[in-house]
Amino acid sequence: MPTTEELIYKLYENENLSDNELLKLLDEIDIFSFTDKNRDLLFELSRKKRSIYYKDDVYMRGLIEFTNYCTNNCDYCGLRNKNINVDRYRLSKEQIIDCCKEGYKLGYRTFVLQGGEDNHFSDDVLVDLIISIKKLFSDVAITLSIGEKSKKSYQKYKNAGADRFLLRHETANKEIYENIHPNMSFENRINCLKTLKELGYQVGAGFMVGLPNQTNSVLVEDLRFLKDLDPEMIGIGPFIPHEDTPLGKFKGGSVEQTLILLAIIRLLLPQVLLPSTTAMGTLDKLGREKALKAGANVVMPNLSPTNVREKYEIYKDKICTGDEAAHCRGCIERRINSAGFKVNMSKGDYFSWDNINSQKNGGKNEQNTLVK
Repeated sequence: MPTTEELIYKLYENENLSDNELLKLLDEIDIFSFTDKNRDLLFELSRKKRSIYYKDDVYMRGLIEFTNYCTNNCDYCGLRNKNINVDRYRLSKEQIIDCCKEGYKLGYRTFVLQGGEDNHFSDDVLVDLIISIKKLFSDVAITLSIGEKSKKSYQKYKNAGADRFLLRHETANKEIYENIHPNMSFENRINCLKTLKELGYQVGAGFMVGLPNQTNSVLVEDLRFLKDLDPEMIGIGPFIPHEDTPLGKFKGGSVEQTLILLAIIRLLLPQVLLPSTTAMGTLDKLGREKALKAGANVVMPNLSPTNVREKYEIYKDKICTGDEAAHCRGCIERRINSAGFKVNMSKGDYFSWDNINSQKNGGKNEQNTLVK
């Protein structure tokens, strides 16, 4: 078995890693030691790998949380249907369009429409909304983050002009997934992701770090799943307990472990778009900057009206809920600059996206570096 240092270099050089080697890597890097040479090497090489494709650019996406209604009862989510303490809201079409107009003036060219699985927003309503946004702003990308739908529905959104779809798988372990997602199917979640890929979306998957019963072996399952799926975006963040949920009294995840996994993902899938999440900044005031230094290259400032931001409470104590959009935009840009990076306000497609569209499977060969 190679040493930990050798494994990190193997990842950087796009060599094959087995599951046992990945497990050794996770087991032996000291996530809480800031003097661990292997940790420093991992971060150094992940930054170097990212710079090959994206230089020092960090892409900004404008996030619009348009509904906090949800039909599901995920055990970790503060928006779960059975949580009677949630002050529910839905933004109107006009309100969503206004958020986009303000965001466009601030330079955003990607809008992320995120919400719970809310049946009020039917396919017809969503299609009309997507068409309206694209009619107003022909040079923007629309990312949807609205959960599990049928293939027919996904196709309708794509035909209307949706470009990307975020659907975190949360965990690639079927037992853990179904334990924390009552009345939901692990197989359906995975099939939704595969369907989105088939339909030509830029697809985002991802998982929570620090879930109950999540061992390093389980995390290897996540890394394996992501490698096989080969998504264009991967969103990971620490699990943060919410007191009004069944997992509210469990220990949460850590920024430190999340940073290690961000760096490993950057080396496993070098071209991936990798967000520095708000959850990182919630647990650590410099968490988002640390994520950028570990290989992330996307941030998603909030464009939602300030009077609803506190109501979109997936986890407790989320940051930036009181900031106006312009302030949020300026604040995160200063943070990005202070970490040694520069803001890129373009649509920020996946590096090989043009090749994928023109050659179907082109532009991704370098990433196939893991073996079972």
